[in-house]
Amino acid sequence: MFRKISAFLIATAFVAVTVGASSITTARTTETKESVRAPINIAILIQDDLISRVGNELGVTREFIRGLPEGSRVMVGYITTGTLQVRQPFTTDLNRAANSLRIPIASTSASAYNPYVEVIEAMKKFDSSWRGQKAVLLISDGLDTSRGFDATAAGHTLDIDRTIGEANRRDISIYSFYAPSVGLTSSSHLAASYGQSSLNRVTHDTGGKAFFQGSTGFVTFDSYFDRLRRELNRVS
Repeated sequence: MFRKISAFLIATAFVAVTVGASSITTARTTETKESVRAPINIAILIQDDLISRVGNELGVTREFIRGLPEGSRVMVGYITTGTLQVRQPFTTDLNRAANSLRIPIASTSASAYNPYVEVIEAMKKFDSSWRGQKAVLLISDGLDTSRGFDATAAGHTLDIDRTIGEANRRDISIYSFYAPSVGLTSSSHLAASYGQSSLNRVTHDTGGKAFFQGSTGFVTFDSYFDRLRRELNRVS
């Protein structure tokens, strides 16, 4: 009798655990990501000398673009060797914008030296008559070496100040995803910290937000895009 009761209790516990695990799996499967609710005008700018792993994030970036609400306008550009390469001018064709993304060059030959000058150039392409939120998503290491590397000036260079002033004048919020480049920020904690501090100031002072984790580590953009969607909905 004791053996029968023990076997029954074990079987009952196994069923309970199985059902519980099944419920958790179902909940995770049915969970949906938050979507951007209102049409947005957004320029997505990618620094061309970021490490090659950034190329693995094109899929989730395309998903973000295609998931924007109808009526959104998207521009895609690459910051490379001191210039802004516009791959796709502003368009309401979200699929076309998504397809314009390419893998970054991931070479020091494409180093931007200063991403902020090209951010200013991109903001000049926004139409002031457009309604709705205007934003820039800057995927960059944030490092400005155009005038040398001075860690004491992190977040307070002339071009950063100009970027903030231009963004506020045009009512454009800047958001950023940090990723290290193949240059200094992939090997120097100090350089990575400098870049992140710069991105943090530019985004904070324009009403946006900077997303990064650790000083030199790299994580996928999935969680960044989830948080970006929430931020965009919060201010829309």
